[in-house]
Amino acid sequence: MTDSFWAYVGIAVAVLLVVGGVVLGLLRGRAQGPEPGPEAPQVPGTPGPADADLAPDGAIGTIEHPGEVVDTEPDTTAPPSAPEAAPGVEAPEAPAGRLRRLRARLARSNSSLGRGLLALLAGGRLDEAAWEEVEDTLLAADLGVQASTELVEALRTRVAVEGSTDEAAVRGMLREELLRLVDPSMDRSLADERVDGRPSCILVVGVNGTGKTTTVGKLARVLVAEDKDVVLGAADTFRAAAADQLETWGGRVGVPTVRSDREGADPASVAFDAVAAAAEMEADVVVVDTAGRLQNKVGLMDELGKVKRVIEKRSPVDEVLLVLDATTGQNGLRQAEVFAEVVGITGIVLTKLDGTAKGGIVVAVQRALGVPVKLVGLGEGPDDLAPFDPEAFVDAIVD
Repeated sequence: MTDSFWAYVGIAVAVLLVVGGVVLGLLRGRAQGPEPGPEAPQVPGTPGPADADLAPDGAIGTIEHPGEVVDTEPDTTAPPSAPEAAPGVEAPEAPAGRLRRLRARLARSNSSLGRGLLALLAGGRLDEAAWEEVEDTLLAADLGVQASTELVEALRTRVAVEGSTDEAAVRGMLREELLRLVDPSMDRSLADERVDGRPSCILVVGVNGTGKTTTVGKLARVLVAEDKDVVLGAADTFRAAAADQLETWGGRVGVPTVRSDREGADPASVAFDAVAAAAEMEADVVVVDTAGRLQNKVGLMDELGKVKRVIEKRSPVDEVLLVLDATTGQNGLRQAEVFAEVVGITGIVLTKLDGTAKGGIVVAVQRALGVPVKLVGLGEGPDDLAPFDPEAFVDAIVD
């Protein structure tokens, strides 16, 4: 072989050695990974062969800072977010706020009574004719004969003893004597708490046209504002729209209504079902609406007694609220007496008290029945029903 042949063989071997070295270097570099550099991207939370580590609980995590381990598994121990209010459900105004707002309305509706009394008493001419005029003013305010006579006698005695007709002094005397007649010692609380592991039961009754179903809907708002779980019973099955109306009121504040789909259904059966449903739902209180009825209709009053008796087969009736229209004045007292005989009234709801200056009906109805006024309605708004506050009521008259 020539010298040139061996020269070509040597060159070929050298080329093979160089290529083999390059390939071997590339393979070793791929196995070891690239050297970290400033341009190497890092994805937080992505473990790799170079940075995999065990978290204290054994889970695989990434060490992003010395001594800090971030779990790659989702955190299931975080507290759940607060539940959102159901769409379309309203938050009723708290009773405390209602009292402040309604006091101003009471003052306007009874302003003529307060002004008239103060003008007479502080006029400096308290002769017999003046005292008769004071009594006439009280009678016109529906205070009632007996209560008016008592108030006049008490004021005459105090004025004679204290010898003062100063307006501030007379105002103080009038306030004290009126408050005594309204009687702040009466228990005006509602039976709205669970009793012996069952919901309390409130039966609402009244004559036609007093706004009874509306009052039940507003009462549900009062109870919801006090954080009560409420169920409504639509036992007025004779007025076509009564159940729909009550269901609408309840739906606005997320309160269920138990009703019959059949017009003219037995109201006692619906009332019974409402009480049973409230027990199953573990509600705090069930409020049963009944059909309005005239007190002189014996058959209807007997039916109302039946509704109460049927409810009592399932649960005691803890409260019977009579809804009265304050504008009817003394005419409403006979209604109240008949209802009390049939179902045993425990409290009065006076509606439309803003439409009259005859605030004395509060005293008259309490005396006639021996039960307190517990709620008053002073407007058409959904939150215009409020617990009755004797001191706020009297202050609204004399201030």
